[in-house]
Amino acid sequence: QVQLVESGGGLVQPGGSLRLSCAASGSIFSINGWGWYRQAPGNQFELVARIVRGGDIDYADSVKGRFTISRDDAKNTYLQMNSLKPEDTAVYYCNAVTPIRSYWGQGTQVTVSS
Repeated sequence: QVQLVESGGGLVQPGGSLRLSCAASGSIFSINGWGWYRQAPGNQFELVARIVRGGDIDYADSVKGRFTISRDDAKNTYLQMNSLKPEDTAVYYCNAVTPIRSYWGQGTQVTVSS
């Protein structure tokens, strides 16, 4: 089992920045991929960014050049979000993938508004 806890969401003005964090506990040795997803009201659940153990990284076209996913060890992953736009408003979820299943955090709200 893997437990994920996100933090760092909040209210920010357009053009501002936020850094989301995801802390993992439990069977972290089994994680071979990390990701951030989001869902806005009325919108589909979508991939924002993901990183696999080998280091390959993917970003949604809508966030390329503005968001950066990173890890600092086996327990923590981050999403640095710059130049935020109102359309980035959503609940952001951390995801960890193991050979057996995928795990999700509880989500953290990001609101971009003036």
